[in-house]
Amino acid sequence: MSLPGRPIDILLVEDDPGDELMTREAFEDNKIGNTLHVARDGQEALDFLYRQGVHAEAPQPDLILLDLNLPRYDGRQVLEKIKSDPDLSHIPVVVLTTSAAEEDILRSYRLHANAYVTKPVDLDQFVAAIKQIDDFFVQVVRLPPR
Repeated sequence: MSLPGRPIDILLVEDDPGDELMTREAFEDNKIGNTLHVARDGQEALDFLYRQGVHAEAPQPDLILLDLNLPRYDGRQVLEKIKSDPDLSHIPVVVLTTSAAEEDILRSYRLHANAYVTKPVDLDQFVAAIKQIDDFFVQVVRLPPR
């Protein structure tokens, strides 16, 4: 089992460079010592998770932050693939998206997302949301072993 407070590997699946930058800044501003890996579309996320191509040496992430609206494979398809694979299904997935649509929320939970967070538009609120996600998954809960 993971020890609370230990650094973890986080896979951010995000195609928006601005949101990626804000997430990186949130990690830096909050002195979060976790390793942030980024996949910029659904196919790259799957390549990372299955250690294919340039991601052959990728670590298995302890936590996935997943946007829904992605090119190549959308976040819903990626989430479904993760949660239907016995080798990946234990990894917590936090849907982190701009969509507040009820259908997206319901579908994400039906696909076994561990949490659904609507991205705040305000930078300070966005940074606070990232810190709360990190605090919860690193300090509060016990993550499954790698």
